[in-house]
Order: sequence, then C-alpha cells, then structure tokens
Amino acid sequence: MLDVAAAKTRLTAQLTDLQSRRAGLADTLLEPLSPDLSEQAVELEDDDPLGGQIVVIDREIAATEAALARVDDGTYGECVRCGNDIAPKRLEVQPEAALCIECASQA
Repeated sequence: MLDVAAAKTRLTAQLTDLQSRRAGLADTLLEPLSPDLSEQAVELEDDDPLGGQIVVIDREIAATEAALARVDDGTYGECVRCGNDIAPKRLEVQPEAALCIECASQA
C-alpha cells in the first residue's frame, strides 16, 4: 500500500537536498576567476560540466515539485498519462515518478 505521508516527507527532503546542491554549484560558478590566464582557462573549462549538472538538477527539482503538487492534489501515485496506479515499488525507487512503468517504457 502507498504511504503518501511518507512519500511527501521523502520528496520534501529530496527537494531540500537538490536545492542545496544547486546552490552550491551556482556559488562555485560565481567564484571570481584567477588573475593567471592559464588558470582561468582551466577554471572556465571546469565550469562547463558544472553548468550541465545545474541543468540536470533543475529537471530533478521540477519533477520533485510536480510530485509534491500531486501529493497535495490527491493524485500522487497515479500515472499522469494513463491514470493507472504507479507501482509502490517504483515510487520507492523513484518517488518523483509521474508515469507507470508501461507508459515510461513507451516514452
């Protein structure tokens, strides 16, 4: 059986963690560059993957926020595409899942 209260607690903790990770990455990207030109090149090269990580985390934040909205509106655990139940085991592994396994495999 699906424990929605536990899912909300887990999603809230996940969201806090993601936001913290994103803030840390953003802070790193805002650090001033070294005055040494060769060091600047290395720093700028390192910034590209950090920017990519922020994009991924932003997607995870959006999915987690959407899952929390489904908790609040009473549709958490229902596939957003077909309306069938999402397996509780799937939600244990991926609490922000919006699709049942069948719809996810078709996507």
